[in-house]
Amino acid sequence: MAAASEPVDSGAFWGPVRPEPPPTRFHRVHGANIRVDPSGTRATRVESFAHGVCFSREPLAPGQVFLVEIEEKELGWCGHLRLGLTALDPASLAAVPEFSLPDLVNLGHTWVFAITRHHNRVPREDSQEAVAEAAAPSRPPALVVEPYLCIEQFRIPRDRLVGRSRPGLYSHLLDQLYELNVLPPTARRSRLGVLFCPRPDGTADMHIVINGEDMGPSARGLPAAQPLYAVVDVFASTKSVRLVQLEYGLPSLQTLCRLVIQRSLVHRLAIDGLHLPKKLKDFCKYE
Repeated sequence: MAAASEPVDSGAFWGPVRPEPPPTRFHRVHGANIRVDPSGTRATRVESFAHGVCFSREPLAPGQVFLVEIEEKELGWCGHLRLGLTALDPASLAAVPEFSLPDLVNLGHTWVFAITRHHNRVPREDSQEAVAEAAAPSRPPALVVEPYLCIEQFRIPRDRLVGRSRPGLYSHLLDQLYELNVLPPTARRSRLGVLFCPRPDGTADMHIVINGEDMGPSARGLPAAQPLYAVVDVFASTKSVRLVQLEYGLPSLQTLCRLVIQRSLVHRLAIDGLHLPKKLKDFCKYE
């Protein structure tokens, strides 16, 4: 499959145009308590707290982010969304395991983690990279957010990676909390993504992204030559998630219009007063 994201190229703002990967969808194979909507973009656990394992319909391309937004939470359960990758073909499973951790992982060729702020960041052993990662000081959230997120050899537009609050009087303040990634990673409307980055030795690193911030390599040594499917476990207090589609090449005219409109307004309630088509207004307010 063609690379989903642009290689890092600091000399050009947009970089070379790459073919867009197909839109992400949920697989028809999923946990017993999951209901996927007809579009294949929303997965809801309809009862209990388990049997909520979902997969991507197609294997991911290198650098392609499988991005979900938490839409609904359910009180009374302990635990949150789990996310990762598997080299197992979902269609080949005799039955979808009740839990991604540990059941699916125990089947082998699967790397899944519970979403937390500080992931199991895996340094390389006996290398300069490991020394650098260990010595690197923790950095406070940046006040100026870069338009791209660079993960290894890929550069991904950051705009839609970041969660957004529901339109309201304080949207302009709440949105900054998502942009600075200071809210709990499993808060409603947080956006969580998983991707893999191939390495020269034929393996790949798995990265998890929380509201536009790379949490670092969560797993190394994945088989880059094998198809890798995304795994999303809609577990416990996470009840419903929806897929968010990304643009990897040149941004669409619709996206450019949205960015200009959003940067010209104090908050999203003012969008209703603009003389614009309703579909464009909704796109500016909700996406």
